[in-house]
Amino acid sequence: MSNIAFIGLGNMGGPMAANLIRKGHTVTGFDLSETALKALESAGGQTAGSALDAAKSADVIISMLPSGKHVAELYSEDFISTLKPNTLLIDSSTIDAVTARSVATLAILKGCKMIDAPVSGGTGGAQAGTLTFIVGGKQEDYEKARPILKCMGQNIFHAGESGAGQVAKICNNMLLAIHMIGTSEAINLGVKHGLDPKILSEIMQKSSGKNWSLEVYNPYPGVMENAPASRAYSGGFAVDLMAKDLGLAAEAGLETKTSTPLGNTALNLYRIWSETGHGKTDFSSILQFLNGKGNIEN
Repeated sequence: MSNIAFIGLGNMGGPMAANLIRKGHTVTGFDLSETALKALESAGGQTAGSALDAAKSADVIISMLPSGKHVAELYSEDFISTLKPNTLLIDSSTIDAVTARSVATLAILKGCKMIDAPVSGGTGGAQAGTLTFIVGGKQEDYEKARPILKCMGQNIFHAGESGAGQVAKICNNMLLAIHMIGTSEAINLGVKHGLDPKILSEIMQKSSGKNWSLEVYNPYPGVMENAPASRAYSGGFAVDLMAKDLGLAAEAGLETKTSTPLGNTALNLYRIWSETGHGKTDFSSILQFLNGKGNIEN
């Protein structure tokens, strides 16, 4: 069992840390939110007054932060210099690959090990311990991190060297946004022509239009009882977070001169939807935007 510091105890980080505790690890957490800290204590964890205090005696440090800026600020030279030699750093934030590679290079120079390990599976996966981890970094560091990651997820992939996990994650989320928009368009069209959205969804699930948004995360209210669409698009993966990830995908495309016209269109749609006050709703609420409404009755 490891002594783990967990930095960032939000909707994803909090449940992930709780799963580590349930698996027998000692977890000391830090977050700016007092509510998040109290939740960790209730789960059996310890809390610290700063990230540095949480990390100073840790064997493993896991971070789940909002952006590359926050990750770079955490893993500063001053911070890393205080850590024990060979401390394993696992950043599960979704950030740009350039920042991921930069902080990993610094960590390695200072005698630590580091991987980028962004996740897929949302808050439900974080709570259930069924996340998918997409790892970038050295093979030996991936192998060292794997038992820790298995406490929080079911599927662990090694995508390549540092930054590869971030690239794979943004590719996945770009595709997710595209098929969510396409699914929403198709269901809206059918409903406008008098079809029952549940029956239409069942038909498409058994046809060539089958995709994850139809099967697991249907965007139309009332079709799936446990989907965010059926609880007024609350919880889940926020529009603002999807827009952030699509922005990272657009930046990655520019860096390599890769054409991503559908990804860029998705980015524009999610940004517009966010700017109209829907940034905190689940990303499947894009169906409302395409429907030209601010609300759809359940």
